[in-house]
Amino acid sequence: MPLTFAYIMSRFPKISETFILYEILEMERLGTRVEVYPLVRERDAIRHPEAEAIVARAHYPRLLSAGAVADQLHWLRRRPLRYLSTWAGAIAGNLGSPRFLARALVVVPEAASFARSMQRLGVDHIHAHYATHPALGAWVASRLLDLPYSFTVHAHDLYVDRSMLRHKLRAAARVVTISEYNRDLIGRLYGPAARRKTAVVRLGVDLELFRGRVARPKEAGPPVVLCVASLQDYKGHPVLLDALAILLERGVDFRCRLVGEGEDRPAIAAQIERLGLGGHAELLGAQPRARVLEILGEAAVFALPSVVTPSGKREGIPVALMEALAMELPVVATDISGVGELVRDGETGLLVPEREAGAFAAALERVLLDEELARRLAAAGRATVAREYDLRANAAALHRVLAGASSRR
Repeated sequence: MPLTFAYIMSRFPKISETFILYEILEMERLGTRVEVYPLVRERDAIRHPEAEAIVARAHYPRLLSAGAVADQLHWLRRRPLRYLSTWAGAIAGNLGSPRFLARALVVVPEAASFARSMQRLGVDHIHAHYATHPALGAWVASRLLDLPYSFTVHAHDLYVDRSMLRHKLRAAARVVTISEYNRDLIGRLYGPAARRKTAVVRLGVDLELFRGRVARPKEAGPPVVLCVASLQDYKGHPVLLDALAILLERGVDFRCRLVGEGEDRPAIAAQIERLGLGGHAELLGAQPRARVLEILGEAAVFALPSVVTPSGKREGIPVALMEALAMELPVVATDISGVGELVRDGETGLLVPEREAGAFAAALERVLLDEELARRLAAAGRATVAREYDLRANAAALHRVLAGASSRR
């Protein structure tokens, strides 16, 4: 009988978190049934076709319903002390963060409803993506069902608000993270036992889809500087635009394409106009994966000038960088958090200090004008992704971790 995993995530299907979708598909290809429990139904206008079948069978929350009330009463009758102590633990663990406390008041009853569904479906293990609200949901369901749980730590969930994280780490059967940087930080914050419990399983890309590009003909027009990233503060778009303005002043020919959507779009559009980049930079919005593949194939260099925000928000290791390197596209990125584990300066790409537009412009100029450097970085980048960031290999490694921690281990 195959194992059954329950996956809890904040939103599904989310265009900027496609790695969760493809991880689930790989888990099912390996013979495991995956039941999907999003805390919020995502309603992005654009989503990948592969998500449709999972959306159709996902267990979305129904908080304001008779069924949800019946689920709470079920646990009050069957496990009153456990149900009430779980509420108490969630409230006490999040008292220091008003935002997390407010969210906990929603997540606890949602997870109690999820637990009844998981019980009916014979779930063997609960896994959450992100150490914040999804991991809280996994902790709640785990306590009500006496099932083991795990969660994957990515970036902001470790770097910004760590409410209740020590308790979640202690209660989890296993913890997964996407970089050595994160595992070392967990060890520094929570001690050697937490570090030993944490496995590094990198995210990955489909190397059959993201493969080397066909050489771009010189007559195809100015070289394309590409950035695929949600339009949010920590992605550093203003730094990239300032760097492009410097290139323009130096007479370097280029076009820039910005793929992604987010709350910073108006400010980014205004900066493009203010810097006189209107004829050189375009905002393409969110795009499906097939179109992103085409755009990657047309680019000359991939740029990601990520920054650390005042709140501590920053990158983990962006999947967009993996995809660009898998396409044998040279990359220029910021040297923060775990990015250097993928983009090794001078070997698989160029790294620059955070928020230094001049340095970023200089690195872009090197790649655009030195074809031999660009080819060397691109080839080494593809080889690194093939060796360390292959979706199938890394999903299989994660499957081994979760299966080893399941109730049928």
